[in-house]
Amino acid sequence: MRGVGGTDRPGRKPLGLSKDVLMPTILERRLARLAWDAASWVMAAGIVTGVVRWHLSPHQWAVVGHYVLAACVFQTLVGVALKLYQGRYRVATFEENVGLLTATGLVSVMAGVLLLNLDGAETTAVALVVLCPLLALLFMELGRGAYRLRHDHDRSRTSASTCERVVIYGAGDAGSQLVRLISDDRAAAYQVVGLIDDDRMKRHLIVHGCRVMGTGESLVERAREAGATTVILAIPSAGADLVRRVSDDARAAGLKFRTLPPVREMIDRPVRLGDVRDLDIADLLGRRQVHTDVERIADHLAGRRVLITGAGGSIGSELARQVHGFSPATLVLLDRDESGLHGVQLSIYGHAMLDTPDVVLCDIRDEQALREVFETHRPEVVFHAAALKHLPMLEQYPEEGWKTNVLGTRNVLRVAAELGVKRFVNISTDKAADATSVLGKTKRIAERLTAWFDGHHDGTYVSVRFGNVLGSRGSVLHTFREQIAHGGPVTVTDPEVNRYFMTIPEACELVIQAAAIGRGGEVLVLDMGRPVKIVDVARRMIAQSGRDIEIVFTGIRPGEKLHEDLFAPVEHHTLSEHPAISLVDVPPQDPDQLGLVRGELAVTRLIPAEQDHAEIRLRV
Repeated sequence: MRGVGGTDRPGRKPLGLSKDVLMPTILERRLARLAWDAASWVMAAGIVTGVVRWHLSPHQWAVVGHYVLAACVFQTLVGVALKLYQGRYRVATFEENVGLLTATGLVSVMAGVLLLNLDGAETTAVALVVLCPLLALLFMELGRGAYRLRHDHDRSRTSASTCERVVIYGAGDAGSQLVRLISDDRAAAYQVVGLIDDDRMKRHLIVHGCRVMGTGESLVERAREAGATTVILAIPSAGADLVRRVSDDARAAGLKFRTLPPVREMIDRPVRLGDVRDLDIADLLGRRQVHTDVERIADHLAGRRVLITGAGGSIGSELARQVHGFSPATLVLLDRDESGLHGVQLSIYGHAMLDTPDVVLCDIRDEQALREVFETHRPEVVFHAAALKHLPMLEQYPEEGWKTNVLGTRNVLRVAAELGVKRFVNISTDKAADATSVLGKTKRIAERLTAWFDGHHDGTYVSVRFGNVLGSRGSVLHTFREQIAHGGPVTVTDPEVNRYFMTIPEACELVIQAAAIGRGGEVLVLDMGRPVKIVDVARRMIAQSGRDIEIVFTGIRPGEKLHEDLFAPVEHHTLSEHPAISLVDVPPQDPDQLGLVRGELAVTRLIPAEQDHAEIRLRV
């Protein structure tokens, strides 16, 4: 009989096409297991009586018969109660063996008690009660093991010519789950031919019938010996360095490379076969395990009224999703972009009617509108993520950067202070350190404003500074993907330019952690890892595409740096209690004296003239 996903005997429809066809097949299998377990008791009793060589009277044979019949009935009842025959356990797994052991123990006790109460059972009772259950359990497990071996053999024979032969890197929990999923799914596109694990203690370990063949050092050699065409990295906690090394080795050997998502994307759920995916450039740049103090974060968020500005943006929406996981009393999503609000509401709640009071359409430039929102919702915690962030655009329109990043931030700070917000977190950027651009200078002033409000009002006001986030709107990765999709060229400003990178979830996890540990008035700077050359990112993405695409260098743009800094030269930073967060003190900025600092935003921009470009200096 074929399994689900295959075909049954000639003349019958393929399985999986109809519920009417599928259900009898499942029922047949379950009845077959039940019949086998009953037969196991019969065979066990036959062996016991044959080995002991009793000369039994007809009455004693009747006693044996009653014992076997009782054992079969009790096996059926107990098995149904423990759902041994209702699909609770996969065949021949450890879990099913434990279930069989439990059922057999219960059956042996009930049948034994019945046997001892039968007349003339004394001569047969001890041998039957002691030996019969053990032999019956052995037969039950042998039958299931034989079925599993045949099933696996049929699966491998069927899939050998149609599936990708894969080596799984990682024999831990995720790798073990993945092997089992592939072996149990006849429709899977993979056939596991072996595993690789860097733990030498796992050498020769067999995981669901697949052997650990060696360590990462011998990956290519072992994959070739096994005839593999694909390597799957099944270590969700793998850092960027390991992902980079394994993917480079696989690509150099002509092997396909796939991976599982980082652990933060699979928390509190098992691995699924659909999790296996192609390598994303984010895996190579920003894949780090973030350790957060969940209890401390929960103390600041659980049961609190939380408001997020810029909730429809890349950072704001991820912040909203993570904050929602800590069960705040209310979560108010504020943005001036209705499409962004639609997206974040849909991702959190599974619907996007935009008709609830916790989704607020409001511009932070409008102080009175903000005040009305704060008076309505009375937030206790505010994450201020609303900002204009594209450096070249703000170089062209510096006044817009001033209105949103400076005056808008001042507005949010004012109404938060007036209405007694307990904790305020301003999202800043590494460009605020030793700022040379409109973006950096406006965000620097926002940091200083936040520090001033901390010193003059109750509550805790902090800023959190980090660099480029992978996958945000308008990020370099989106640009490169589009350019590669259109055949190039890929444009990079300078061969030496480098940047810090984080994934959006990683950045937001640390922002929430920073909010919990920040003492107030300071800037918390997130550890961004090592800076990466942008041209190297471009080359990797081109290599992944398999296309021959040119890289063109366009030159550094006004206000842009070759190398970003997380700290200005004059800033003294210290480590916080969290290893990935540093602390920097910034001078406070009185919001009533903002007119005096507008001159700091002297910028240079290029404006098209008739035939050339004229350089014009603007003082904003």
